[in-house]
Amino acid sequence: MFGRLLWKLLRSNRGRLAVALVAVISGAAVISALLTVELDVSRKLTQEFRLLGPNIVVSGKNADQSVDTEGVGTRSAARVPPEFALSNSATGPESANVAAAAPFFFSVTRVSGTPVVTAGTWLDQLAKLNPTWRIQGNWITSRDDASLSLIGRKAAQQFAVAPGDSIVLDYNGNQTALHVAGVIDSGAADDNQIFVSLPVAWRLTRQPEFVTLWQLNVTGSGASIAKYAAQLAAAFPQCAVRPVRAVTDAEANLLGRTRLLILSMIVLILALTALCVLATMAALATERRADVGLMKALGGTIGRIVGLFLAELGVLGAAGGVIGCVAGVVLAGWIGRRVFGTSIAPRWEIFPLTIVLMVVVAMAGALPLQRLGNVKPAVILRGE
Repeated sequence: MFGRLLWKLLRSNRGRLAVALVAVISGAAVISALLTVELDVSRKLTQEFRLLGPNIVVSGKNADQSVDTEGVGTRSAARVPPEFALSNSATGPESANVAAAAPFFFSVTRVSGTPVVTAGTWLDQLAKLNPTWRIQGNWITSRDDASLSLIGRKAAQQFAVAPGDSIVLDYNGNQTALHVAGVIDSGAADDNQIFVSLPVAWRLTRQPEFVTLWQLNVTGSGASIAKYAAQLAAAFPQCAVRPVRAVTDAEANLLGRTRLLILSMIVLILALTALCVLATMAALATERRADVGLMKALGGTIGRIVGLFLAELGVLGAAGGVIGCVAGVVLAGWIGRRVFGTSIAPRWEIFPLTIVLMVVVAMAGALPLQRLGNVKPAVILRGE
């Protein structure tokens, strides 16, 4: 009997119910699309920020910035402890959180008598560590190649070298000749440097095998990067671990503002949808006074009558939520292509959340049902 009555209610007043259903479908479509965009764009923005280069720098504490008497020497005497480089450390630079990592040993050498900063590093990691760097020539894929080097664009112009040429580095009379594999264009101070493998830098400067700093490109949000930096600082208290604030703070601010904007729009849409359903059900409550009076006269309790109308609202919210979610997938794809220039993957976990929200919003239409409790069967039966 309850099911038959519910079906009759849904079939009657189809015009007004259609208005409420359209409101619920529209709200569900926009909300599911916004949630999909928020979740997927946050991931894409995080990936884009990783293209900006290293976001964590690890160096030795109490750096000594002195150079030797001839002005040619190591750029910093502070050393990163060798145990930091252990790959089997759970928080070390080669953990699963790190997209790329490389140690650096800086020195000031001479080329044709002109001082130039030389960086000994893992040459195979430079492209991964700095994805936005452009190169003329070829990247070096070997970590310890002792015959090749990379040179910054400005340094290449200063010394008039190009890919395939040779360059001679001099450190206090100790010289080594290297082939230039490529000329990098970073748009930053790295354009003034020469990059060689770590063994070459150590051998050239006759320094013990140590590094002055590590650069890490860590995946994840700004909060996860800060957490990872804190883990490194706790695991290696003898190191100075510094997130690159220009990258992490910009990412956190952008993601925070995007999330706040989307959540504000969702709250506004929920409120507007609830008001539309409320107005529709208020009109229906007035039209159904005679039906309620007749049901009361036949022995129906107000609890069962209200439960019948609540079931109607639940069906309305669930149906609108399901249809709206499907439309939201299409809308999210369109927003991704037109606004962000990228595809937006459907997030199916949003479906149950959106359907529940629509059912709750539809229940706002139950507020006018309080007026039905005051309906008197005798008045209705007399036709008043």
